[in-house]
Amino acid sequence: MDEKDEDLDAFDPNIPEEGPSAPPPGWLDDVHGYQGHKGGEEDNPLYPPPPAYNPQPELNRNTLVPNVRVPTISEDVARDALLKFVESKWRYSSKPARNLTFKELKPITVYRYRLETYTETRTSAWQFEPYNGQMVDGPQYGMSPPPWDIPVSMPQRYTDMLEKVRVPHSSFVKLCHKCNGCGRTRCTACSGRGQKRCLTCHGSGYRRRPRNHKRSSGKTRCSSCSGRGQKRCISCHGHGYKTCSVCHGSQNLLHFIQLTVTWKNDIADFIPDRQPDFPDKKFERVTGDPFFIDESLLVYPIQGFPDQEICDASTKLINEHLNRFSSTSRILQQRQTIELVPLTHAYYTYNGKDYSFFVYGMENKVFASKYPSACTIL
Repeated sequence: MDEKDEDLDAFDPNIPEEGPSAPPPGWLDDVHGYQGHKGGEEDNPLYPPPPAYNPQPELNRNTLVPNVRVPTISEDVARDALLKFVESKWRYSSKPARNLTFKELKPITVYRYRLETYTETRTSAWQFEPYNGQMVDGPQYGMSPPPWDIPVSMPQRYTDMLEKVRVPHSSFVKLCHKCNGCGRTRCTACSGRGQKRCLTCHGSGYRRRPRNHKRSSGKTRCSSCSGRGQKRCISCHGHGYKTCSVCHGSQNLLHFIQLTVTWKNDIADFIPDRQPDFPDKKFERVTGDPFFIDESLLVYPIQGFPDQEICDASTKLINEHLNRFSSTSRILQQRQTIELVPLTHAYYTYNGKDYSFFVYGMENKVFASKYPSACTIL
C-alpha cells in the first residue's frame, strides 16, 4: 500500500449517516403548561395572556379635549423657509424667493391623532445545547411555571425589546438526534470512505499524453492522484467521518424550553385629508405641537373635539387595537395624543405671475409643486 494511503481510514458501517438538524416530531416529551409544541424548527407556540392579565374597558367612558388656537407664521418666516428649500435644490435660483411679493398667508388647521399601544407577547420553543456535564434543571426540582408566571424585567415603556428566558425545570438530557449518540457522522462528500474518485483522470490513474509530446502515443501516470485513481476527501481529511455538528462530539444534548418575551409599541396615526394640493405623506417627516396627551392602562375615545373626524378616528383605532392585541398579547399601557401640525398655504406673485407653496411642520419644511425659475445647466 502506498505510504500516503496508510492514514486513510477504512469504511466504518457503525458511524451513522447525518440525522435531522432539529429533533423530529415526538422526540421530546411534553412539559406541563407547554404542550403546544409539535417539534421542528418552525415550532414556536404563542401563549395568550390569562384574562386577569388584560384590562377590560369600562362602558360609556370618554375623554374630553381642550380647544386649541391655530398658529400663524409671518412673511419673514415663510420667505426664510422657501430660501432654505431653494438652497437644497441645485437647479433652483434663489432670486424669486428673495424678490417675490406675498399676496396671502393662509393658515390651515391640521390635527394628527396618534394611538400607541404597548404590548407584551410570550412564545416558547425547544432549544438544545451540547451536554458537557452542566447542571440539568429538570422536573425533579418541581413543575415548570406557566409562561405568564415567569418573572422578567420590563424595559422602559414604549420601547421595543426582546428577551429570551430559559423556562425553569424544563431541562433534560437525551442522546444527540443527529448522530444517534455516536459523536460523529458519516461524511456525505465521500460516503464514509475517506477517498473520492480523482476528477483529473476520472479514476483511471492515467492520462493521455498530449499529441505534441516527444513520445507519439501512450499514457502517463496521473500526477494529481499519483496513479491511484482516488484522492483523499478534503471534507473529512480522509477519515470518512466528521465530528457531529450538533453535539460537537459530546454525544448528548441538553434540551430545554426557551421563553421569548417581546415588548412592542404599536403606533397608529390619522390625519384628515382635506388639502388636495398637499400630499399627506409629507406630514410623516415632521413634528407637530402635542397639545393633548392622554396616557393610561386603557385610553377611551375622544368626545366633543371640534374636528369630528378626530373623534371618529379615536373610537375606531382604540377598538381596533383592543380587538387586535387583547387576544394574543398583554396590553401594558396606552397613549393617545393630538398634535396641531402647522400648515400654511403661501400665495405670492413673481414677474406678474401667481404661484404658491406650503410651509408645514414645526420644522417649517416647504412643499412647492411649481417654482418660478429653474436654471438649466448644459
